[in-house]
Amino acid sequence: MRQLASILLLAFVVGGASAFYSPTDGVVELTPSNFDREVLKDDAIWIVEFYAPWCGHCQSLVPEYKKLAKALKGVVKVGSVNADADSTLSGQFGVRGFPTIKIFGANKKSPTDYNGQRTAKAIAEAALAEVKKKVQGVLGGGGGSSSGGSGSSSGDEVIELTEDNFDKLVLNSDDIWLVEFFAPWCGHCKNLAPEWAKAAKELKGKVKLGALDATAHQSKAAEYNVRGYPTIKFFPAGSKRASDAQEYDGGRTASDIVSWAGDKHVANVPAPELIEITNESTFETACEGKPLCVVSVLPHILDCDAKCRNKFLDTLRTQGEKFKQKLWGWAWAEGGQQLALEESLEVGGFGYPAMAVVNFKKMKFSVLKGSFSKDGINEFLRDISYGRGHTAPVRGAKKPAIVSVDPWDGKDGQLPTEEDIDLSDIDLDKDEL
Repeated sequence: MRQLASILLLAFVVGGASAFYSPTDGVVELTPSNFDREVLKDDAIWIVEFYAPWCGHCQSLVPEYKKLAKALKGVVKVGSVNADADSTLSGQFGVRGFPTIKIFGANKKSPTDYNGQRTAKAIAEAALAEVKKKVQGVLGGGGGSSSGGSGSSSGDEVIELTEDNFDKLVLNSDDIWLVEFFAPWCGHCKNLAPEWAKAAKELKGKVKLGALDATAHQSKAAEYNVRGYPTIKFFPAGSKRASDAQEYDGGRTASDIVSWAGDKHVANVPAPELIEITNESTFETACEGKPLCVVSVLPHILDCDAKCRNKFLDTLRTQGEKFKQKLWGWAWAEGGQQLALEESLEVGGFGYPAMAVVNFKKMKFSVLKGSFSKDGINEFLRDISYGRGHTAPVRGAKKPAIVSVDPWDGKDGQLPTEEDIDLSDIDLDKDEL
């Protein structure tokens, strides 16, 4: 009699497996006989729970899972697999514990594990993120990006990262990156989203900001040892490897992010090259495409020897390093060699050395009126960077003609000797002798 009772109890437990969900709950019961047809060969996105009837956590999930099915009706299909009744499917998809929730998205052969909170809202957000990913894949990524799980279409500069584009965009680029690994259900991620977007706008052209949904791209999150949300990683400039990623340890306001990233940007920006203007090509290399070009005209080498000139050049390089984040061009010429340039910028007539900062796009320039010294140049350029100071139009409203001259050899100047002076071309009148 006792043995019969045990058998009946076992039959009740096993038979009660399907009692978790009924057809009216909107949860499709999946088995080895219908799984391929319902899930793998269907274009719809599926959320599938692998459960065991005896599992307490599975039992606790039931009301939320039913709520999820009703909320996603007509959008995402929701199914369940009784892994205790048949282990075929759980073995096929590497299920090691209960409940296990998998999202079968665009790539049905490679479902993603859902590891977020076990609430209808959190699971639904992960499912909708997969829907968005699929739509963007069809449209070629034209749907915009979102950050921090906000779910809103973004007009900001945050770049949506996925397992497919992460290495190409981040590792194989020369750009500096800050990457946020987020979860759609994460409250802290949602709070970060507007700050992240604002920082991305302010850092445009200096540091790229990206966002990766760690729940939809778990293998990439695992590669970077992401254990909580949001996690922010810094990737330095130049070609890089995953091991080069560094932890972001700054604050979570836009100003904190901009300040932290700005310091990294400045540290990675090389000092600008100080180019001698010896022909049209060197002039274009120094100034073409730059927001501003700092042009200095130094005394002739006979008026200022090599030691004197190098002192001026060192001062210019020091200031170039200080203002390197501005990405200005830096150039110099010897006084009297590029007269058209001096005339167009109204320098040289009052002596050398002289300096002018030029915006060749707007054909405007500003001249250094103070001393050609570290402090004088610093004050002048600081005012320029803040948009202060008097400007004037470039004479002729066009780039000046640049003549070809020999570059400085780094040595002191030498006065010409008698042998250097060729009198053959001088036509002297006999009456003048």
